[in-house]
Amino acid sequence: MKHSALRAVLLTPLLSLASLPATAMTPSAGCGAEGLSSGTFTLDHDGLTRTIRIHVPVGYDANQPTKLITIFHGWGGNENEFLGNANVISEADSRGYILVAPRGIGSGEPDRSLNSWSFPGSTTGLDGDGRNRDVPGDNAAICNPLATPDYNYPSCSDTAMTTCAWTHCQSDDIAFAVALVAHIGEQLCIDVDNVFAAGGSNGGMFTWSLGQDPASALTFRAIAPIIGLPHRAYLDGPGKPGDLPVLLITGRADTTVPPGRWRNPYYTITSDGDVFYYASATAITRVWAQAHGCSVTADAMPFDDGRPQTDCRTYCTEDAAWPRVLDCRLGMGHTYRLNQTWPLVMDFFDQQSIE
Repeated sequence: MKHSALRAVLLTPLLSLASLPATAMTPSAGCGAEGLSSGTFTLDHDGLTRTIRIHVPVGYDANQPTKLITIFHGWGGNENEFLGNANVISEADSRGYILVAPRGIGSGEPDRSLNSWSFPGSTTGLDGDGRNRDVPGDNAAICNPLATPDYNYPSCSDTAMTTCAWTHCQSDDIAFAVALVAHIGEQLCIDVDNVFAAGGSNGGMFTWSLGQDPASALTFRAIAPIIGLPHRAYLDGPGKPGDLPVLLITGRADTTVPPGRWRNPYYTITSDGDVFYYASATAITRVWAQAHGCSVTADAMPFDDGRPQTDCRTYCTEDAAWPRVLDCRLGMGHTYRLNQTWPLVMDFFDQQSIE
């Protein structure tokens, strides 16, 4: 693996992604430049030195705008969680996507241990609206504090309102993700209209935030959370007007972030030794479908993605080709199963690209 001392201060991006027109193949500032090769690098942001791994696809042309996927690992993971997988790399090479996988921030100093991504509720420990308190001691929390260990990070000592908080408070991950895309656009030739976000588990939960937060939603064309759902009652729709497609992939046997039964419009409960509360897969995809103008008065309908092992359903039945909001479930637990899930993610991004 190539390592470099490359460091970039991301205070004044050379390109404003939100201001670019929505035309096919909008080139970034890095088009025509020598750029980066595949490898692991560091960059400075918000006073912290961050680690990122980049994969540049075989056949990359520095003068041809190329699609980009930002990928966010799970709790305690790192930049190799996805980019160390042969299926992820081969799909990127065959389809022509640049991949960038940053490392989250640890519980102590950056890049040490239990790297995480912060998203609504994870740093305060409070749920989205304070309702559904049917468990003694719940206190409007994202977990049952009487049955769940205290995972609080030291950096959240002034932020955590309950012992249910479980991610870092050292930096603004939303701002970092936006700055990261701008930085890659300065170093490589990316198609600004076709920037995507995907993530697994804690990284999947953060991927929802990237789509929900107005500060980041304009950066992305579509998102794909894998085995990751928002915490209970955090049911915001897309953070920008218009179109922001989403593919949600979950495991029917997942006890860590369970999707819940089809038609469950409320929340689910972890049963892997902790007791955390998450929005059900139906609840969040129904909100996003409605935001895309799809009727949610009837049940979600089956969608054939061409794979017998997946059960995909959608409310957006009138969409041409692939639906803009898709809920897919596999017979797996809390695992990525990238040989099956990643080709599905890439198919979705291919279908949702602006051509």
